[in-house]
Amino acid sequence: MEAMREIELRGHIIDSFLLPKVFDKVMDMNGEFEIIEFEIGKHKTDTSYARLMIRGKDQEHLDDIIGELHRLGAYVPEAEDAVVAEAPKDKVVPKGFYSTTNHPTFVKVDGEWLRVKNQKMDSLIVLRNGSAACKTIGHVKKGDRVVIGNSGIRVVPPERPRGHTIFDFMGSQVSSERPSQSLIREIAEEIFEVHESGGKIVVVGGPAIVHTGGQQALAELVRKGYVDALLSGNALAVHDVEYNLYGTSLGMDLKTAELAPEGHKHHLYAISEITRAGSLKEAVKQGVLTGGIMYECIVNNVPYVLAGSIRDDGPLPDVITDTMKAQDLMREQVKNADIVLMMATMLHSIATGNCLSSSVRTICVDINPSTVTKLMDRGTAQAIGIVTDVGTFLPWLAEELDNLEKSRKKQMPALRVKSKKR
Repeated sequence: MEAMREIELRGHIIDSFLLPKVFDKVMDMNGEFEIIEFEIGKHKTDTSYARLMIRGKDQEHLDDIIGELHRLGAYVPEAEDAVVAEAPKDKVVPKGFYSTTNHPTFVKVDGEWLRVKNQKMDSLIVLRNGSAACKTIGHVKKGDRVVIGNSGIRVVPPERPRGHTIFDFMGSQVSSERPSQSLIREIAEEIFEVHESGGKIVVVGGPAIVHTGGQQALAELVRKGYVDALLSGNALAVHDVEYNLYGTSLGMDLKTAELAPEGHKHHLYAISEITRAGSLKEAVKQGVLTGGIMYECIVNNVPYVLAGSIRDDGPLPDVITDTMKAQDLMREQVKNADIVLMMATMLHSIATGNCLSSSVRTICVDINPSTVTKLMDRGTAQAIGIVTDVGTFLPWLAEELDNLEKSRKKQMPALRVKSKKR
């Protein structure tokens, strides 16, 4: 028997392509829709509203369609309180649990809408002490009150910004044809403004930063305060140390681009020397490590998470080999992040993207277009992609930030003069 239900859409649903996405999803799932009410905003700052009747071939089919539309941002007008069930065991979820998106989400409890904290994709919503928060399945405990179904839940997907910005939600794309110079300048401006306003900038990096000659530029960004946390793996730290100790990366002299004699051993020597010292911090304290990315993180108290993998040599004493523990520490570091800059690492970029809310401005730089494509395919639609050599990107970014600093310093005397005249 045919089943039907009304849904509502509100916001900038036309230029953010939310309404066409709803139409496409209903048709893809062999359902039907009817527009009951449609109000279009007359100006670019005005929101629009649509009320639709959705039809499915039976109740189960309709529920499947409504569930997908809900994840896009649609909601049923007669919003009820969220339905809750208790987890029967640790790491065991109630059947029919609600699986989160990375978009800002609200849940209705006792007639009031609560903002879900720690928003991230592929998690559960757990209610506790009058608040709602995302929890991954590995952190669910017996007795946790887990939201099930779609009732009493509202998802707010990103909308197209009203003004110009490189983080135009619908403009996110990957192309080597894009104007890299202007993009890097705009990225520098975004990073500079976040830094000046006391915001949080997280960098996710891979070993190619060192291989391609971008190490000194990233170290400079850390030193100047443009990095508030670094997420990476064993390889970036190992080759950063190798370059500091031996002037090579993977045994290649970065100045001459030639393999150094016995250079293939250098990364193992680097691991051995840090292990001999006890840790990266101890190596800095003992004068073994005197420069580079990790050195700057340590002397400037910038937290870092080095998440290990099955292919690691060593690894360094600072590398976290417990994957679940590494995930938790990464999630902690991306909390309240304003900008996340991901460079030359598919593994850690996708892992970090899964921890982020869609409201976090995300930049992914990689020579391989598929890295950014995979990141977006997994739901990090707010990312912009730059297909370029990270060894070219980082020095360019550092130079643009340096220019902004000089420009700001020149403006300061003029601003002080104006202030005195007043």
